[in-house]
Amino acid sequence: MGDSSAIASTDNATNATNGAVTTPVLVPGSEVRNPARAIVIMAALLAIAPWVGLYPVFMMKALCFALFACAFNLLLGFGGLLSFGHAMFLGTAGYVSAHAAKIWGFPPELAILAGTAASALLGIATGLIAIRRQGIYFAMITLAIAQMMFFFYLQAPFTHGEDGIQAVPRGRLFGFIDLARPLAMYYTVLVIFLAGFLLIYRVIHSPFGQVLKAIRENEPRVISLGYDADRYKLVAFILSATLSGLAGATKAIVFQLASLTDVHWSMSGEVVLMTLLGGMGTIFGPVVGAFVIIALENYLAPFGQWVTIITGLIFIVCVLAFRRGIVGELAAWWARRQK
Repeated sequence: MGDSSAIASTDNATNATNGAVTTPVLVPGSEVRNPARAIVIMAALLAIAPWVGLYPVFMMKALCFALFACAFNLLLGFGGLLSFGHAMFLGTAGYVSAHAAKIWGFPPELAILAGTAASALLGIATGLIAIRRQGIYFAMITLAIAQMMFFFYLQAPFTHGEDGIQAVPRGRLFGFIDLARPLAMYYTVLVIFLAGFLLIYRVIHSPFGQVLKAIRENEPRVISLGYDADRYKLVAFILSATLSGLAGATKAIVFQLASLTDVHWSMSGEVVLMTLLGGMGTIFGPVVGAFVIIALENYLAPFGQWVTIITGLIFIVCVLAFRRGIVGELAAWWARRQK
């Protein structure tokens, strides 16, 4: 871990020594001084959200997409790998989970696990094909595979094409928690989100995470130290795909629907937007970005198709004004203020 930490910080330290850095450097994943306290505060706020007037269905949708964005940020923000096809993992898990719950009669916990496992397997297959490529080539391979999966789900009989899998039963979690009750479903989603979020946090701050960040900063140097960069990137890709699948499987149970929307290329673009808007390479940025985008889509719904244009304009403004994202800019401002 010491070697990997040194690799990740060498460039910044060198620039600082030479006087090239005039503003505080934001180390990825260090946007808060006491992350444990911040996580507890976030969990507490989310726990009381339904009791202060926030609509549980809106919150559940935001939490599912927040987990999806956090999983994508693990790959892009900390691994430096841009995937344009991450929607295939969200949608695959949704279809498998919905089919398992409705047709096979699986309880919700097994249906979610089945969907997550399906995305993990797809992540392994996709990663083995794409991970040896870099930059735009990697992104285009993931997009091509995602488009293949889209047309497969469009034609496959079990997905029911454009109608999707509807009326998916929520069932009883572990046989006694009735998920038909909105609050029971909400707190189940919250627990799943927090479990996924804490797993990502642990991965980022593990020796594996340090090596992954070092690969993002300077891959040739990491290879020269004897690390197998492709293997680290493959594991990160599989983890990201699995957690994206967890979000998709949960979403299918929450909304009792699995549709083509979740495997469309625009969904892959939406998660990129969430990550960049909140703050790529930050812990809480994707969560903030997901809530902002879902809130915009929800409250701007009366504008119809103009929602996409309005969201795009807001994104352009944020990219120009907040280059590090909302959380990244706030962290950088706080660092300057502390100085």
